[in-house]
Amino acid sequence: MEIMPGVARWIHLLSGVTWIGLLYYFNLVQMAALKDAGADGTAAGITKHVAPRALLWLRWSAVATWIAGSWLLGAGFSDAFLLRNGYEGIGIGAWLGTIMLFNLWLLIWPNQKKILGMVPADDAVKAKARRVAMLASRSNMMLSIPMLFFMANGFSHRAVLGL
Repeated sequence: MEIMPGVARWIHLLSGVTWIGLLYYFNLVQMAALKDAGADGTAAGITKHVAPRALLWLRWSAVATWIAGSWLLGAGFSDAFLLRNGYEGIGIGAWLGTIMLFNLWLLIWPNQKKILGMVPADDAVKAKARRVAMLASRSNMMLSIPMLFFMANGFSHRAVLGL
């Protein structure tokens, strides 16, 4: 294995595990925990200390994953996104990852800033922001299942490995 594709693969894998791991944490752990913590008045620790840090890692690991994945595709980038020439499987995974990246940066993050008080928002705006962020996050979690399938299977294809 050449060193640069190996580095790109390692970055893609490490940042992808971080991104998807945090995505699952938010959807399977933090949402339910915040509901319970809100009921007993202890949510401030999560919203003040945990959520902003976890969202920072979520956002930037998503960017690193996408960039490293694009680097791995190299000359096949266009073929992957146009779903042609043997890149169909990895291309579907790349498209799903791209949609997830946009959901994160354009829907989840702007709404989380309102929810966490990083930008001014009244209670009605925060309630709407919670719903939008939750739906986008749940959509990303569901998209991650086929995305992981296509990405894992696409990497075994000879076109991606350069064989």
